[in-house]
Amino acid sequence: MNTFKVIFLWLLLSCVLYTTGYAQDSTSTDELVFTEITPATADTISKATDTTDTIVKAATKAEQVHTTAKPQEQTLWGIFIAGFVGGLAALLMPCIFPMLPLTVSFFTKGAEKGRAFGKAALYGFFIILIYVVLGLLVTVIFGADALNSLSTNGIFNFFFFLLLITFAASFFGAFELTLPSSWANKMDSNADKGGIAGLFFMAGTLALVSFSCTGPIIGTLLVQAATTGALLGPAIGMFGFSFALAIPFALFALFPSAMNKLPKSGGWLNSVKVVLGFLELAFALKFLSNVDLAYHWEWFDREIFLALWIIIFGMMGAYLLGKLKFSHDSPVPYISVPRLFMATIILAFTMYLIPGLWGAPLKSVSAFLPPQDTQDFDLYTSSLVGGSLPAKTVSGGPHKYADKFHAPLKLDAYFDYNEALEAAKQQHKPILIDFTGHACVNCRKMEANVWPDKEVYKMISRDYILVQLYVDDKSELAPEDVVTTPEGKTLGTIGKKWSDLQARKFQSNSQPFYVLLDPATETLLTPPQGADYEVANYKKFLETGLAAFQTR
Repeated sequence: MNTFKVIFLWLLLSCVLYTTGYAQDSTSTDELVFTEITPATADTISKATDTTDTIVKAATKAEQVHTTAKPQEQTLWGIFIAGFVGGLAALLMPCIFPMLPLTVSFFTKGAEKGRAFGKAALYGFFIILIYVVLGLLVTVIFGADALNSLSTNGIFNFFFFLLLITFAASFFGAFELTLPSSWANKMDSNADKGGIAGLFFMAGTLALVSFSCTGPIIGTLLVQAATTGALLGPAIGMFGFSFALAIPFALFALFPSAMNKLPKSGGWLNSVKVVLGFLELAFALKFLSNVDLAYHWEWFDREIFLALWIIIFGMMGAYLLGKLKFSHDSPVPYISVPRLFMATIILAFTMYLIPGLWGAPLKSVSAFLPPQDTQDFDLYTSSLVGGSLPAKTVSGGPHKYADKFHAPLKLDAYFDYNEALEAAKQQHKPILIDFTGHACVNCRKMEANVWPDKEVYKMISRDYILVQLYVDDKSELAPEDVVTTPEGKTLGTIGKKWSDLQARKFQSNSQPFYVLLDPATETLLTPPQGADYEVANYKKFLETGLAAFQTR
């Protein structure tokens, strides 16, 4: 495997881990919110009519609109990047890479340079069109509401877990995912017609023939895009995928001499498939973890997740060293230097994961792991709380839902809005609302990278009443807690109730979403904000809220 292949594989690994978290920075739901406001609170709010408060509320509303729109924009960019990386990976599949020179030679043979480029560009456009239409079909078939609920639906998440396991087995060579050969034969026969129609059917033939290699990549991208809740997610993902797939055909038609610099086809193409199979396997565990957390099964904890990742990436490193072989692998008579470097990086990453079994925060991958509080043996949190950072004193016995939820870093958090409101009034402290979710990767990243800072932790534990509201939890509410919206919709689970609260009261449906409230009036102390991994910015956010509360 030459340097080009190794660099590309490492880029692929990095981008898959990055875009998985980046593309899932928000958890969207389709429920509307019903806010329970007492008559006393309503009377208090009605008195807040001075000009200053009006200006602050107007600015706050504008900030909320911006905060809601920004995660959606980031989500679509993340999906596009993931799709583009997937398209680059597909180019190195055994079903596509050998077809590249053959297809380009078809365009350039006996044709002028400009005309050859035009035909190849049109061919690439049809590739993009076919895959984008596929992405749009996913949206049409499932519908916008269904896509919004997929990210936290237990049945779908478990199905996606099994689906990705199947894709991984396919890449390992257990079987091939193929479409009926009659489809490809019919498409290929139409490609002989020539002209624009012929180019379209050529693109269709490529899509069908290469399905055994690209199917798992496409399936993974569609799963990832669908579970972000973004309406155009599947189409954007397929656009990124097909764009990366189409570029080489046009470029090599314009510069055919560059084809000579491409690496020759060989056993290394299968190595790319196997490495992708390991990545599929690691990615699948995230979906299983989502189900375990949302339904409180409490058996797939952080240690088990990490142990499986350590084994998966360890086997990937062993495979690159030639110590692990599959039936369809070519012999590896020696280990090239670039391949050795690649294996070293993978095994170093494996070693990096091992301290996590004892509670190390593993900040670089914390967004993908189950929450730290699921760790049975956690030396890190114990040392943090047992040091100079004081934990908040628990008052009034166990909090509501404390049997279901556990706050990160052993913070004394509430999990019910009204209970936290009453506690804040009694203790004369402002409220920090953390709208979070079991499947929210950026929530875990904030808890692992920002909250442990000494000053931030001190303010959260001493100066605020923290309430964590899980918008994707599937636990049934007690009859007295069930909410009926003004539209007549019954909200029977914890997740629906808090998702509901966030959307109607704060005009946002992305997580994490942090709100600082004055408990006496339930008004904002400062504009809410989402994920911000700069500790200084989050510290300033908390300090601004405290200053506003103290001046009231």
